[in-house]
Amino acid sequence: MSVHTDQPATVTVLGLGPMGRALAQAFLAAGLRTTVWNRTPGRDADLVARGAIPASSAEEAVAAGPLTVVCVVNYDASDAVLRQDAVATALKGRTVVNLSADTPERARDTAEWAARHGIRYLDGAIMTPTPTIGTADAVFLHSGPEELYRQHRPVLDTLGGTHTHLGEEIGRAAAYDIALLDIFWTAMAGYVHALAVARAEGVTAGELAPFAQGIATILPPLFTEFAAETDAGTHSGEGNPITSAASTMAHVVHASEAHGIDASLMRVIEGQARRVIALGHGSDGFTRIAEVLGRR
Repeated sequence: MSVHTDQPATVTVLGLGPMGRALAQAFLAAGLRTTVWNRTPGRDADLVARGAIPASSAEEAVAAGPLTVVCVVNYDASDAVLRQDAVATALKGRTVVNLSADTPERARDTAEWAARHGIRYLDGAIMTPTPTIGTADAVFLHSGPEELYRQHRPVLDTLGGTHTHLGEEIGRAAAYDIALLDIFWTAMAGYVHALAVARAEGVTAGELAPFAQGIATILPPLFTEFAAETDAGTHSGEGNPITSAASTMAHVVHASEAHGIDASLMRVIEGQARRVIALGHGSDGFTRIAEVLGRR
């Protein structure tokens, strides 16, 4: 997808780790005039060979055009670059789209800093792995001023995939990111733990995998059902009360520890279920845990 103007659209990419490099490559493939900079020199050679413009400093890089896309490991790293006096001065009146990963609180703090320095700011999150960038499978989330988002949407669209503006509250993209990462890493932790338990019982990972995929197909409709129950506050336990769930969790704990396998993750989950039961919600469903966890 190209941005069609009399002059090529311009964009700067700060951070040339695997994801930053993928972003820069997508911009170049779309015909954008792309300036690149990285704290560690030497990572831009192949991008320059494709037509990227190397900058000798972050200040020079952000001054090259109206839009700077930042993608570094976290906001400590982005702050170390953006909050330099010379860089902040060069950014005045320009736009930063920060696609680094961090917490909603950090996104709000950076937005406040940007506003004080006359910098226009959008926050964002990349929800798919590096190989998806520039393809239809990429998924981007954005939050911040809608007018600003619409202004830069044609350039952002060249990164491929779907782009969703989640609202003007700047922390929303990071909030979605944190919640979705919570799902992903908790699920992955459960899977590798299951592989360890299966192997201890003589079941190979390859033998278990097809059945694990079957479990995965159960989840999407449950996500929808659980979301509706949580928003409504109903937490129905019809068909599977949390007392029954806690019993099966205990089986996982006992089988794991019988083989000397650390079951602390499942013990935590079982403990949450037991707490719900102790609070008098034993006939409710698993989603009651979300309500109990959120109590202050």
